Amino acid sequence: MPTTHLLYLHGFRSSPQSAKARQVAAWVKNHHPDVTWWCPQLPPSPKQAMHEIMAGIAGWPGSQGFERMAVVGSSLGGFYATWVAEKMGCKAVLLNPAVEPARDLGKYIGEQAAWHNPDEKFFFQPEFVGELRDLHAGPLKTAQNYLAVIAKGDEVLDWREMTARYAGAHIRLVEGSDHALSDFDGHLPAILDFLDLAA
Repeated sequence: MPTTHLLYLHGFRSSPQSAKARQVAAWVKNHHPDVTWWCPQLPPSPKQAMHEIMAGIAGWPGSQGFERMAVVGSSLGGFYATWVAEKMGCKAVLLNPAVEPARDLGKYIGEQAAWHNPDEKFFFQPEFVGELRDLHAGPLKTAQNYLAVIAKGDEVLDWREMTARYAGAHIRLVEGSDHALSDFDGHLPAILDFLDLAA
């Protein structure tokens, strides 16, 4: 069933201004103008972020789950996207997804600068680590609902851990590249094919 509603979730310290988010947004606008697109600026609190996400998609269509929506998530956004996809039963595209952010982000407690606007600061609170732990989605119910684009050259996350977490999913394993997927252009056709956006 074609996707009519597309949610994009950015990574830690990132924003809707990320190169990948802007590329997907432009594609949707230019080629699938009737598809509902939403890429929210996520707050630092994982619990609050998920509350805002779920409130934002509450009115999206889905008689048997949310089969006409899909979610794309990058890095920490991939972790969030997994939680959303498991709850909603929808498709998800994961771009170098964080697997254990409760473990990895503990060292970032304190003041942080936004990636796309270093003048914009936020505070990553100690309790956010527990909130991340609470959002771990557990084993995938329907692995075939996922496409994971995983770069072996990711300098932040371990590609082996990512591929193990998404075993059974559609995995696009990339030789080289980096955490930001600087070669995102080359992966966009496969991503769009998987998403099957409504005309």
